[in-house]
Amino acid sequence: MLRGPQSTLYGRNAEAGVVSIVTRQPGNDPYAVVSAELGSRDKRALRFDASRALVQDTLYLGVAGELFRQDGFVDNAFKGGKEDDRERRNGRLALRWTPGERTDATLRYAQRESRDAGSMWGSVSAPRATVRSGTDSWNDSTARTVSLDIAHEVAPDLNLRSITANNEFTDRIKQDIDFMPADMLHVSRDHHFRTLSQEFRLEGRVGPAQWLAGFYADRDDHDLSFGQKIPLGSTTTSATQKGHSAALFTHWIVPLADRWTVTAGARIERNEVRFALAGEREQSRAWTRFSPKVALQYQWRQDAQVYASVADGFRAGGFNAFAPEAYRRYQPERVRSFELGVKGRLLARRLRYGVAAYVMDVRDMQVQQIGLPGQMFLTNAASARPVGIDAELQYLLGSGWQLQAALGLNRTRFREFRDGANDFKGKHNPLAPDITGHLGVRYDAPQGWYAQAHLSGASKVYLDAANTSGRAGYGVVNLLAGYIFGRTELSAYVHNATNKQYDTVGFLNGVATIYSPPRELGVRLTWRM
Repeated sequence: MLRGPQSTLYGRNAEAGVVSIVTRQPGNDPYAVVSAELGSRDKRALRFDASRALVQDTLYLGVAGELFRQDGFVDNAFKGGKEDDRERRNGRLALRWTPGERTDATLRYAQRESRDAGSMWGSVSAPRATVRSGTDSWNDSTARTVSLDIAHEVAPDLNLRSITANNEFTDRIKQDIDFMPADMLHVSRDHHFRTLSQEFRLEGRVGPAQWLAGFYADRDDHDLSFGQKIPLGSTTTSATQKGHSAALFTHWIVPLADRWTVTAGARIERNEVRFALAGEREQSRAWTRFSPKVALQYQWRQDAQVYASVADGFRAGGFNAFAPEAYRRYQPERVRSFELGVKGRLLARRLRYGVAAYVMDVRDMQVQQIGLPGQMFLTNAASARPVGIDAELQYLLGSGWQLQAALGLNRTRFREFRDGANDFKGKHNPLAPDITGHLGVRYDAPQGWYAQAHLSGASKVYLDAANTSGRAGYGVVNLLAGYIFGRTELSAYVHNATNKQYDTVGFLNGVATIYSPPRELGVRLTWRM
């Protein structure tokens, strides 16, 4: 994971950080994992991942999938049964081709389907986890991705990579928000998002220096529809939102001396967004932004380093499709991030640690606001200055024991933010807790069994800029134990072992409470080839 603005390494711009997820590539060796799971509230899950060579050393096939079903926990006292059942179906297919030692191409297709009932919420004035809804609620979404990833060694120390991707996401929802037998208030949406993107990356070396240069472009084509039922009638509003972006970026790592290294990069990006409500004239907005980055690293020991960096980040503005006209447009957000950190290993490399302190200067900060129930939009605070520390460690204690821990301290307050007659200066940024963390302990026995405990939590978080609603601080304990015999693994788990309640109160402008899930027990059987 990379914190802060990451605009010089990857095609898509990332203002707050990047999590790099590398999936297993199919290869010559046959591979298979099948897992079946049973748990609380009639939970049933089946997952599989398999691959093999179709033509040795040349053509490989990989398939993976998941089937999941679980009953909800929110009682519907009017219709009976549960209001928030969950169901999903996921599948992935990968076809990899290596015609020679210098070329590696992978064609991927993925589809993810959710066929859920209502949301895990209810009225703030009702008994916990209980509604009296007479309106059917559901959430159907389907995501499809097709991508082609080609890597080619042009020459020694010179590699070209091309990533082409087409993403489609359909989001269809109908949700009761009065939680009563009569259909007085509900919201619905039917959104279809389409994005086509292309990235080229060229990487190489000049003497001891490593360099990267890239080009990225994408095109969005979104159809949006929002519906609302109120006591006086029903309304449906449709809109289209289109846009495209293009960027050039570069990243250099240059050794200065035996222990000093400088990293420098830059990105120039052009964004354009076009928006139109049904039957109205199209509006458009565009921005061009240059974002530099520089970092200095000192390797003060063979397995320890200290670094300092400064980077600019940029998040484009746009249109709030279904907000009031006064909030229809929002401005780009600009960030300058300063970070100082140290990371390394101690105790014969059994202890891995990392600590980073950061300060961010944010201009025209984009803040999520909630208007009428079901109506969310972005607006801009004048400025904010997040300050924080992130620390993490992994300690192999010996004799099968290991410890993992992380702590994040973040103070984000509005320096300036006036919204009409409201002055939010000094208020917490919504959805940004001051403290987050986790602590995990695991023991692996020589006989093949293992056990672990994990505590995670966060301090209080607010939902709105006025800091009138939110979720109290909480800590959740998860437990896991299992036994491995041959290719088979049998495990049992308890999620939220103390049955902690950490509801979010006051969602949708004070109308709803989002319920935290209760304790869950389950068993899992896994077979590996």
